[in-house]
Amino acid sequence: ARTKRAAELAASADTAKRLQTMPGVGPLTALAVEAFAPDMTSFRRGRDFAAWLGLVPRQHSTGGKQRLGRVSKAGQADIRRLLIIGAMSRLNWLGRRTIPEGSWLARMAARKPRMLVAIALANKMARAIWAMLTKNEDYRDPAWAAAA
Repeated sequence: ARTKRAAELAASADTAKRLQTMPGVGPLTALAVEAFAPDMTSFRRGRDFAAWLGLVPRQHSTGGKQRLGRVSKAGQADIRRLLIIGAMSRLNWLGRRTIPEGSWLARMAARKPRMLVAIALANKMARAIWAMLTKNEDYRDPAWAAAA
């Protein structure tokens, strides 16, 4: 009953409706971003929003050598968790069929651990959410945009 009510709420809210055009973003994720994320104009770029969610690697860089560690896990844990769950759903058996052959995601999924790929995809999803909300646009599939 609660998920049904969340789906109805997400269908009525304009921002949540826009966010659900992205694969891997369901009504719960869309409502969580709308409710708990600050105004997207407070972030200069998509990477800053992803960093606020804790989806970027922690840096241990020195002397011009870039050393990236594990994901920092700072910031909003519930939105981060929902984005990772959405990314995992894209990587599971059913969602894998929607991944275009030769895309960065297909190449990465072939050679990296699933959780690492899911977090990388969640990072990209967070950046796309920032772009969608700052430009007031629906999701544009990068595979189709590159082909056009």
